[in-house]
Amino acid sequence: MADDRYYVVSERVIPEIFLKVLKVNELLYTGEVKDITEGIRQVGISRSAYYKYKDHVFPMSESINSKKITLAVSMSHEAGVLSKVLDKIAEMKGNVLTINQDIPMNMIANATITLDIAGLEIDVKALIKQIDTLKGVIKVKLFAME
Repeated sequence: MADDRYYVVSERVIPEIFLKVLKVNELLYTGEVKDITEGIRQVGISRSAYYKYKDHVFPMSESINSKKITLAVSMSHEAGVLSKVLDKIAEMKGNVLTINQDIPMNMIANATITLDIAGLEIDVKALIKQIDTLKGVIKVKLFAME
């Protein structure tokens, strides 16, 4: 599979479905809805449309020279996995600002990690790939960029 390429596109030309997927993600993140089903009902899209695009669209602030990112990390619920993720971030000179971890469900722990990337020694895409390959990490995605 080829590496993903990212683009910055004005909201005025983005298809409405992408904006609705972003809205569902925002509702989930802020806790305004309890689950995906409630979110998709509220914005008026199908479950299949949400799942088709949810990992491929995300908001970006107007600043292209990003200094902070938030990663959504799914991990197996076993001792030391989060520590490995944090060690990898520190090794690449990322500075963790916040960590929010949900209660593990079905042996999967989800966390959002916001970090300052001003001193990062590699690009964000490479960092995500390195974290994604760690033992116990199920999935990593860029949730937000500022």
